[in-house]
Amino acid sequence: MNEKVAKLKNIYTIEDSTIIIKRELTELDIFVKDFLQVLKNHADYLICSGYVSIASGRTRGTEDVDILVQALDEKAFEKLFDDFCQNGFWCYQGDTAKEVYQYIKDLVSIRFARIDEIFPNIEFIPINQNKRIKFFEFNNPQKMRVKDFEFKVPPIEFEILYKEIILGSDKDLADARHLRAIFSDLIKKEKFKKFRDIIQNNDE
Repeated sequence: MNEKVAKLKNIYTIEDSTIIIKRELTELDIFVKDFLQVLKNHADYLICSGYVSIASGRTRGTEDVDILVQALDEKAFEKLFDDFCQNGFWCYQGDTAKEVYQYIKDLVSIRFARIDEIFPNIEFIPINQNKRIKFFEFNNPQKMRVKDFEFKVPPIEFEILYKEIILGSDKDLADARHLRAIFSDLIKKEKFKKFRDIIQNNDE
């Protein structure tokens, strides 16, 4: 184990099944925290992809944060959309919930950022039970916390395999290596087997 990995392995502890990351909040964390404070009043969520690695100490930039949200009906989405607008966020796809809802209905991602900004942004990914893999991770969350910011991510083993099997870019493979190294004492072989079967039998 090299010195860098050895140092990073001390970045977390486990408390009541929650992964506690021992670092200070960044501007990106605060952006995500502010977004979730609005979202959680209306819908459940799961943060996935690159932010999981960044939150656990991987040093790399990102322009977006992927968040899964179970698809809302039009009335519920209108309330959520208006709440985002009232709390300093804007949507790339339109200025009103009515304009944007067709994306949600069709399970197409939309993006939110702070007003007058483009980056960072949230990729808001609507899902339902037909998105089998995403729906599985959504319903099997792992809690993670940085300082007073607690949030939900996929099981670490699932996140690693999704990056290795489905995504596969250089960046994603580097994220997966980071997660394997940092959480080597936490991850379980039996979960890898279970999640690999789910991911490889992808029918999305």
